Amino acid sequence: MANTLKLTNIGNSVGVILPKEILNKLRVEKGDSLYVVETPTGIELTSYRPDFATQMDMAEQIMRDNRDVLRKLAK
Repeated sequence: MANTLKLTNIGNSVGVILPKEILNKLRVEKGDSLYVVETPTGIELTSYRPDFATQMDMAEQIMRDNRDVLRKLAK
């Protein structure tokens, strides 16, 4: 997929208008946040939040390691 996006003035800033098809693929809508990640091949625009994913991975590991304690606390 190759799209050309046009930069436009928005107040004192510059913005990009994203077509509806791209918003649908990103699963975002007006008001949502997008993240810009620099990769070896360029800049990636994503709705995926890498820091949140890392935190969730750590939480899952803690829950696996301490499932007996968590089960007792839940009672």
